[in-house]
Amino acid sequence: MNFPFVMPSAARQLLQLKRFLTAFGMTAFFFTQAHAQLGAAKNQFTHADTLRGSLNENRDWWDVLRYDITVKPDIENKTIEGKCIITCETIKKGKTLQIDLQSPLIIDSVINTGTLFSNRGTSIKVHEVYSFKQIETENITLIELNETKSKGEKFSFHIYYHGKPKEAIRPPWDGGWIWKKDEKGRPFVSVAVQGLGASAWYPCKDHQSDEPDLGAFLTVIVPDSLVAVGNGRLQSKTEIPEYKLTSYRWQIKNPINNYLIIPYIGKYVNFTDTLMGEKGKLDLSYWVLDYNLDKAKEQFKQAKLMLHAFEYWFGPYPFYEDSYKLVEAPHLGMEHQSATAYGNKFANGYLGRDLSGTGWGLKWDFIIVHESGHEWFANNITSKDLADMWIHEGFTNYSETLFTEYYYGKEAGTDYNVGTRRAIRNDIPIIGPYGVNKEGSGDMYYKSGNMLHSIRHAMNDDEKFRQILRGLNKTFYHQTVTTQQIEQYINKNAGYNFSKVFDQYLRTTQIPTLEFYKDSIASTVSFHYTTCVDGFNLPIVINASNKKILPATQWQTLSLSKEEFDWFNQKNIVRNYYIKTNQLAGKP
Repeated sequence: MNFPFVMPSAARQLLQLKRFLTAFGMTAFFFTQAHAQLGAAKNQFTHADTLRGSLNENRDWWDVLRYDITVKPDIENKTIEGKCIITCETIKKGKTLQIDLQSPLIIDSVINTGTLFSNRGTSIKVHEVYSFKQIETENITLIELNETKSKGEKFSFHIYYHGKPKEAIRPPWDGGWIWKKDEKGRPFVSVAVQGLGASAWYPCKDHQSDEPDLGAFLTVIVPDSLVAVGNGRLQSKTEIPEYKLTSYRWQIKNPINNYLIIPYIGKYVNFTDTLMGEKGKLDLSYWVLDYNLDKAKEQFKQAKLMLHAFEYWFGPYPFYEDSYKLVEAPHLGMEHQSATAYGNKFANGYLGRDLSGTGWGLKWDFIIVHESGHEWFANNITSKDLADMWIHEGFTNYSETLFTEYYYGKEAGTDYNVGTRRAIRNDIPIIGPYGVNKEGSGDMYYKSGNMLHSIRHAMNDDEKFRQILRGLNKTFYHQTVTTQQIEQYINKNAGYNFSKVFDQYLRTTQIPTLEFYKDSIASTVSFHYTTCVDGFNLPIVINASNKKILPATQWQTLSLSKEEFDWFNQKNIVRNYYIKTNQLAGKP
């Protein structure tokens, strides 16, 4: 069924609203190589990139409180039509809003549905039609309110839209709607828009810094032979027999980033479980295609193992109110909050492979571990700017090491971490350019994870490191952050200034080299750092005695015990620190 969303007059816009409500009964790596290839491209930014990536005068005066999204896909024609109610609060006075919606999607109308109280105490619905200008070349729409809003006001408006959204060809590496078929030829549909942005499928303030404080609703209207799954918890299932449709309404109670709100459509079946976690009972819900039920019941047992390990390392799962879900997806995987996308074919490893080459990565399901790790780093703690995505990917990459360590021991975790270095490219800096919606290098995964491994060993206090990870999730609970905030928190709580270490690994492509000379007669070692930023100061701990040394760019010489002298070699150093070594044959 197609709705006449394009309305030439206010009267027809109001009729559209009435029809919509009446008809549907509604009253209200990972992926390192791909990222590296993108990052290596020349930075040629457009005005549209700036409009999307920065907070300008039409974005900075209002804060999103809630999204209420309704979408009805036409699976055969690969089109959608929908409505998005955006509830806001003003930070300062303003009148013009920038709403993001990517071409070729079209906004049909913008309506404010308010309530006017008469003198007799009866309430009357009042509808205001807002003027708007959709600038398709910039992927934005400017909405003009009928009056200037003052600081502290709350208001909402309805946006009706339709069109043929961008289709993802290689999801999740590229973004868009995913129109696939399952093994039985039935529709298997979803969305993946990290990087591309949520505005590829619904109108929103598409900037990572502004999450809806009060969460979101997602209503998906599908043929009655299919099931629609969303984030959070299912609030209602409404059959619409005259159109052979079913409406599924999901609620997310916690703040959620735009790109994490996702519909899944397919021939799903559901099974549930519970976990007694740090905050009490956590509901677990699993949605898979009907013919994969038995395989899922076995493979998804790993979800509990993951949750126990990550609650130990990172603190309580951040979204108890919304439950934890794994949802089978028509792509490999993505960290969709409280509805993790799963497409790893119910096998261990990464599509059956061990990305570390050590064997440890075949002990567990990569997608369950990695994508769920994002619930803490990406979903709980979110970077304000896409340039700081290492906060998402670096910590989550290291979560793979920590999971391995939790169940198989510290040496196994270190084996895994060191093994992943073969994927590091050192092509461009990890932190990308700010304000233009641009990621940095794909090294945000493995190189950032190895940076954290190096900092941890430099601290030489595993419990303090664990408390830093837990403290980050508590201090920045449900917040968006900058790299500077993360650096400052780690420096303060580690009791050491790692600023130059962050500079080295996040902002340059150089790998520092520890150059050293061992004098076996004097039992001394001379050492210094080269190919590094000025002031690089990563401590090295000699595990034989827990002695901490502080190499600098200037040469130093230390006397060592026999055990310390024997330990000081390339193999032991590079196992704990992502640096190069160069042992000199003669005195420097």
